[in-house]
Amino acid sequence: MSESSAQQIADFVGRGMFANDRAAQELGIRLTSIAPGRAAMTMTVREHMLNGLDSCHGGFIAALADTSFAYACNSYNEMTVASGFSLDFMAPARLGDVLTATSIEVSKAGRTGVYDTEITNQRSERIAVFRGRSYTLKGKPTVAA
Repeated sequence: MSESSAQQIADFVGRGMFANDRAAQELGIRLTSIAPGRAAMTMTVREHMLNGLDSCHGGFIAALADTSFAYACNSYNEMTVASGFSLDFMAPARLGDVLTATSIEVSKAGRTGVYDTEITNQRSERIAVFRGRSYTLKGKPTVAA
């Protein structure tokens, strides 16, 4: 497969997944880039995302990272699900921060994959790191043609 056709597949998957991604839409998560084995998404921290310490609840940061991971590992248009993830926080995210989750494929062999995601704010400060593990359901497209 040529690089341009692989990119076309990734673009097709990104559009198709987002059109049906009610969770991302509700959270204000936006797909900013997608390529084979890669994706980047943004989310602005809003009032309802703040915890009792006036920082973004970790669950929202996890949702952003998990969403970026999902788009990266589905970018080949083979239905792929998470088999697990870990998340480490480095700094708090605050009201109004624009968070970016950038996911990159580390390994893809057979049905399993490993993806690393870095979550940063608008000042390029690292907020968290996420490692996702994936499992591909062979023969099932993510987005029907």
